[in-house]
Amino acid sequence: MSVLVSPLVELRDVHRRFGDVRAVDGISFALRPGTVCGFIGANGAGKTTTLRLLATLDQPDSGTIRVAGLDVVNRSRDVRRLLGWMPDNTPTYANATVLDYLDFFARAHGLRGADRTRRLGETMAFTDLHPLSRRPLKGLSKGQLQRLGLARMLLPDPQLLLLDEPAAGLDPKARLEFKAAVRVLRDQGKTLFISSHILSELEEMCDELLFIDAGRIVHQGTSETLRRDNAEAAAVTRVRIAVAGETAALAEWLALQAGWRVTESLADGLRAEFSGTGRESLALELRRIVAAGHAVCGFHAEEERLEDVFVAVLHKTAANGGNGNGNGHATAARPSASTASTPPPLPS
Repeated sequence: MSVLVSPLVELRDVHRRFGDVRAVDGISFALRPGTVCGFIGANGAGKTTTLRLLATLDQPDSGTIRVAGLDVVNRSRDVRRLLGWMPDNTPTYANATVLDYLDFFARAHGLRGADRTRRLGETMAFTDLHPLSRRPLKGLSKGQLQRLGLARMLLPDPQLLLLDEPAAGLDPKARLEFKAAVRVLRDQGKTLFISSHILSELEEMCDELLFIDAGRIVHQGTSETLRRDNAEAAAVTRVRIAVAGETAALAEWLALQAGWRVTESLADGLRAEFSGTGRESLALELRRIVAAGHAVCGFHAEEERLEDVFVAVLHKTAANGGNGNGNGHATAARPSASTASTPPPLPS
C-alpha cells in the first residue's frame, strides 16, 4: 500500500512579467519532501526568476506558490523560516572575516547564546570553514566563497534549500566537494532545488529534473524516463560496435542494411544509429552482423547524453508551438534591484 506524501513545494499556473517579457509563463510543478530536483534551462529561460519567487524575493503577477502549505505571498514571513537561499554569487563585506560574516547572519536569524555557537560550529565543520575562520572575505577563492554561501544558507537549519547556479566557476575538486555536500543534505531529509545549465552535473546528484524554456516547464521527471521517452519518440538506438577485423568492411555492410546509419568511425569499430528499439531487435541485428562474417568483439547500446536529450526536447517543444513568446527565445529579465546581491550593513 503506497503512502501519499503531500508536496513540500507546489506552484500552480504562476506568471511573472517584466514589461513585455514573460519571464515565467504559467508554470506548474510540485516537489516532494526529501528530494533533490535539478532545475535546468538556458540563460534567460526563467530559472532565477522562479527561484526568486520561491524565495519570497519577488511576487508572481498571478498564480499560487505554496511551501509546506503556506502561501509565499500572504505568509512570506513564515515561509522564510522554512527555506534557505543561495544566490549565484555570495555577497561579501570587504573588512569582514569568515567568522564575522557567519556570526552576523546567525544573529540575524535570531540565534542566541549556546544555540548560535552550536550552529556556527556545525555549519563551519560541514563546509570545512574552520581553518578559514579568521580569513578576510576578500581573500577567499571562488570555491571558498561558495562554501561560505552554503554555510550561511544552512545556519537556520531550513527544510527547503534553493540554490542558483551553485557550481558555476568551481574547479573540479570544489565540484566534487559540492556534490558530496548535496548527498549528505539529502540524507538528512532536506529538499534541494538546484538550478544550472550544466546538465551532466545535475544528473549525478538529482532525483528528478525539471526543464524550463522561455518561461515554461517542458519536462519533469528522472533522467532515465527522459531518455526513454525521447528514444521512443525518435525510435532510434545509438549503438557502439567494436570489431577485431576491418572497420571499413562493417561500415560498408551496414550502409546496405535497412534501418542502419553509421555516424562515426573509430579505431576499433564504429558508432551507428539503428531505427528501432528494444533488446530483442538489437539481439537480432547482432546475430545478423555476426552471421555476415564480421568479428564483433563488442556491441552495446549507448546512453544518449543528457545535453542532447535536452536539445531534442526544446526542438520538440518549439515544433509544437509550446514556447514562451512564439519563437522560443524569450529572455527572463531580472529586477534591477536584487536583495540577493546587496548585503545588509554590518553593525559597527
